[in-house]
Amino acid sequence: MKPETITKQIFKIIPALLMVALSAFLLQGDVWTFWTWYLLALVLGAVAMPLTGRLFRRFQDRGWMFSKVTAIAVSGFLTWFLVAVKIIKFTTMTCIVVTLVCAAASLILYCREQKAGFECIPFAHLDLVYAEELLFFAAFLLWTYFAGFHPAAYGTEKFMDYGFMEAMMRSKTLPATDLWYSQGKINYYYGGQYFAVFLTKLSGAKVELTYNLMRTFVAGLAFAMPFSLVHQMVTDRLGKTRSRWKKALPSVTGILAGISVSIAGNMHYVVYGQIIPFIQKLKGEEVSSYWFPDATRYIGFNPDVEDKTIHEFPCYSFVLGDLHAHVVDIMFVLLLLGLLYAWMKKVRTTELSGESMSRREFWKKQLLMPQLLATGALLGMFHWTNYWDFVIYFVVTCGAALFMNIIGQKGKIRWALGVTAAQAAEILILATVIILPFTLQFDTSNMVQGIALAQHHSLPHQLLVLWGLPGILTILFVVSLLIEKLRGAEQKSLYHLLTSIRLPDLFAVLMGLCAIGLVLIPELVYVRDIYENRNARANTMFKLTYQAYIMFGMTMIYAIFRLLVIGKNKILKVLAFIGLFLFVWTCGYFGNSVHSWFGEVWKPSQYKGLNATAFLETDFPEDVNGIRWLKENISDAPVVLEANGDSYSEYERVSAMTGLPTIMGWYVHEWLWRGNLSDLNAKIEEIQEIYTSTDETRVKELLEEYNVSYIFVGSCERNKYGADMNNDLLKSLGEVVFQDSEYPTYIVKIN
Repeated sequence: MKPETITKQIFKIIPALLMVALSAFLLQGDVWTFWTWYLLALVLGAVAMPLTGRLFRRFQDRGWMFSKVTAIAVSGFLTWFLVAVKIIKFTTMTCIVVTLVCAAASLILYCREQKAGFECIPFAHLDLVYAEELLFFAAFLLWTYFAGFHPAAYGTEKFMDYGFMEAMMRSKTLPATDLWYSQGKINYYYGGQYFAVFLTKLSGAKVELTYNLMRTFVAGLAFAMPFSLVHQMVTDRLGKTRSRWKKALPSVTGILAGISVSIAGNMHYVVYGQIIPFIQKLKGEEVSSYWFPDATRYIGFNPDVEDKTIHEFPCYSFVLGDLHAHVVDIMFVLLLLGLLYAWMKKVRTTELSGESMSRREFWKKQLLMPQLLATGALLGMFHWTNYWDFVIYFVVTCGAALFMNIIGQKGKIRWALGVTAAQAAEILILATVIILPFTLQFDTSNMVQGIALAQHHSLPHQLLVLWGLPGILTILFVVSLLIEKLRGAEQKSLYHLLTSIRLPDLFAVLMGLCAIGLVLIPELVYVRDIYENRNARANTMFKLTYQAYIMFGMTMIYAIFRLLVIGKNKILKVLAFIGLFLFVWTCGYFGNSVHSWFGEVWKPSQYKGLNATAFLETDFPEDVNGIRWLKENISDAPVVLEANGDSYSEYERVSAMTGLPTIMGWYVHEWLWRGNLSDLNAKIEEIQEIYTSTDETRVKELLEEYNVSYIFVGSCERNKYGADMNNDLLKSLGEVVFQDSEYPTYIVKIN
C-alpha cells in the first residue's frame, strides 16, 4: 500500500476516534452501556446484511443503515411470536438463542448468495457506509447526551412506558400482566416497549438505562435512515455525473432529510416563537413567551375552542422522552418506506408484463417479490407496535403498487387494478396471519367506536402554519413535474405520464400526496373514542399527521433539491430557495426545545446520567427505599397493592417503577383499555376499603379475591386516605417486611 493511501486511511479513522473519545467524555459512566448498545446494533446489522442486501440490492449501500432495524425486527418478532404461542419462555437466554438461530440462517443465505455471485456487502461504496455509521453514531450520541440532563421516567406517559418495560422484564410470558389491572393482561400496543426489552435482554444492560437509550437509539436512526433513503433517491435522479459539486448533492440532501425528519420543527415556531415576538418588541409591547409544546397544541388551543387536538412530530417526541408506540415505530416505518422504494426500483428495472411470460410465471413474480413479502410482514407487525401505522402504510403501499402496476401493465388499467388488488389481498392476509397471537387476545372495542364525520374543522391559517411549508413545496414540485412532462407530450395518458417520470420523482410524489391526504383526513372524518367530548379529532389528527410529518420531511427536502438543481424555472428556484430558508429557520425549534427541557446542555458538568429511576430520590423520598426493596427482593410478578389515582399523576409510582401489578392503576388509561367503568369504579372503592376498613374479615376477603401478596403504604396512600387509613389492621394482616428508618413508609407481606 502506498504511503499516500495509508495516510488517507489514517485521516479517515480520525473522525471515528474523535467520536469515541467525545462519547467517553460526555456520557461519563454511562458510556459503557452506550457503546454496548451501539456495538450490538452494529453487529446485528452486519449479520443481517445477506437479507438486507438482497432486499436493497439496488441501493449503493445495500441498505446498510436499514439492516440494523431489519435484524431487530426479524429476531425480535420471531422471539415474540414463539413466546406468544407458548413454545418458549421469554428469558434472556431465549432472546440470545433465537437471535443466534437467525444469524445462522443469515450465514446460510450469505453462502448461497456467494455461490450465485451476488455480493451483499457494498465493498464498492464503503466510504458511504462509513459516513452513515459516523452520522448515526453522532446523532445517537447527541440525543443520548441530552437525555442525561432529563432522564426521569416521570411525567406525561413515562410511567406507562417504563412500567410496561419493567413488567415485561419480569414476565416469562407475553403479553405480561397489566401492571395497572392485576386481573388481566396488557391490552394495548406494547410492541414498541417489547423491542426495548428485547434489546435490553440481548445487551445485558439495566432497564433503568435502556429506557432512555431506546428512545435515543430511535432518534439516531430517524436521522440516519432518511439520510440513506434520500441519498439514494438523489443519486438515482442525478445519474452519472462528473461535476464535483453535484457529486456532493446526495450527501447534502441526505443530511438535510435527516435533519428534517428528526430535528426540525414546524412553522409554528417561526411564526409564534420568532416573528410575532419580534414585532411585539418593535412595538414596545409585552413579548409573548414560547413554550416548545405549543407547536403540538395549536389547533383548539389558540384560539381556545371546543376542539382540542394534538399534532406532534418526532423532534418533540425525542425531546419529551416518552417511549410510546408511535415513537418506537418510527424506525420500522422508515424501514417500510425504504423497502417500498427498493421494491419500486426492482419493478421499474424488471420486465413484469403478462405479455412476456406465462401466466403462472407472471403471478409468481408479482406475488413473491421479497420486498413485497417483507412489507406485508412489517405491516402485520404494525398491528402490535402501532395499529394506526398499519392502516396508513397499507394505503401507501397500495398506492405504490398501483403506480408501478400501471407502468408494468403498459397502461392497461384493468390489469393494473387486478394485480394491485391481488397484491393488496396477499399483503393483508400475510399481515393478518403473522400477528394473530396478538390480535386474538387484543380487544379494541373500547378504543375504537366507529368513524364519524368531523363536526369541527381547523382554521385555514392554522393548517397553513403547521403544514403549509412542506405542503406548498410538495404542490409546487408536483405541478412543475406535471407541466414538465405534459408540455409537448404526444400522448397524455396516465401510463405515459408515469413512465416519463423518473423513479425518485415518482416516489417523492407518492409520499407527498399521501402526506397531504393524511393532513386533510381529520378535517373530514375522525375515529371515535373515549375522548370524543372535547377532543374528538385529537387522536386521529395526532396519529395521521405524525406520519405525514415524516413523509413530508423527506419529500420537502427532495422537492427543494429537484426545483433548485434540476428545474429550469427561475420563479420556482426562488420559491424553493425561500422554502429552504424557512426550513432552516424551523430547525431553531430544536435549540429552543432542547434548552427548555434539558437546560444548559453546553455544560457537561450538569449531566445527570441515564438512570430513569434516579428521580425517586428527590421526588419520592418517602417511598424510594420501599420501591428499591421491592425491585431488589421480589421475583416474578406478585400483586402489590398501592393507592390508585388519575392518569398522568404521581400515583402508581410503585407499579410503574417495579413492574409489579396492582389492582387498579391510572384511571383514564384503564378506561381506554378496558372500557368497563363500573368494574373500574368498584375496584377503586374496594382498594379504599382495604386501606381504611375496620372489618378484618372483609379486608381479608378482598385481599384473597385479588390475590394480593404485598401492601405498600407510602406517601400517596397517606395523602389519599389520611386519618382514615387503618395502619394497625394493615400491619396485622401479615409480616412487615420493610419499614423505612426515616419515614412512616412500610410494606406488609400478606400471610
